[in-house]
Amino acid sequence: MSELKGGAAAPVRPYIDRDSDQPVYVQLADILRQQISAGAFRPGEQLPSEAMLVRTYQVSPMTVRRAINLLTDQNVVTTVQGRGTFVKAVQLGAAAFDLSDLQAMFSDDAVVKLVEARFVAADERTARKLQIEVGEYAIYIRRLLLIHNEPAFYHRGYLIYDPTRPIVESELEVTVLKGLFDGTGSPLIKRGELSMEAALLTEEEAAILQVSLPAAGWLLEHRFFDFDDKPVSWGWFVCHGDRFRLHTKIGLE
Repeated sequence: MSELKGGAAAPVRPYIDRDSDQPVYVQLADILRQQISAGAFRPGEQLPSEAMLVRTYQVSPMTVRRAINLLTDQNVVTTVQGRGTFVKAVQLGAAAFDLSDLQAMFSDDAVVKLVEARFVAADERTARKLQIEVGEYAIYIRRLLLIHNEPAFYHRGYLIYDPTRPIVESELEVTVLKGLFDGTGSPLIKRGELSMEAALLTEEEAAILQVSLPAAGWLLEHRFFDFDDKPVSWGWFVCHGDRFRLHTKIGLE
């Protein structure tokens, strides 16, 4: 058993399982990641050279390069031309947040209530978001997500009006909100843009969500595109500030 800095014992070096279905380069990347996680290589320290890894694990230089490239793509290490490969320090900027807390809210106890659906003439902002002409008709919808019969999220959105496109009918279904989070949404949507920001609730939002003003909230704006890369919908969710919390982890465990 090797020694780490400060006298701490490092774990026994794992080995390459030649009978495994897992590619050898992935196994090698996992081995190096485990060693970094255990502290055998600290941030800023250099990993063993390609030649040393080849000898130690009896693999080809190409396998070593693929393993290092994988760790580089995962932001675990960085390679400096002519110097070698070094362990990256923990970077707050690499933190990634997901919306799993929102997804969890769409349980069997969640009910989506359609508050309003009507045609409106697009104003300048709506026309810009949907890439249509000012004054063109769009479909405006308002929906309320109830959890345990209590208001949780207020949703407003604009849809492209085209009765020949099935996406309009699909989007009008109240269950589409659940589909946005669990992956069962319209197959006609290619991609989306999401942004989140803190906001003070307006009088209308506070009244719908049944909270007293002043009240802080979260605003999640979304815009979805079809396979022609044209916008099909734009809108936003609003909730009270205590409805959910963003959390993530950085670094290796």
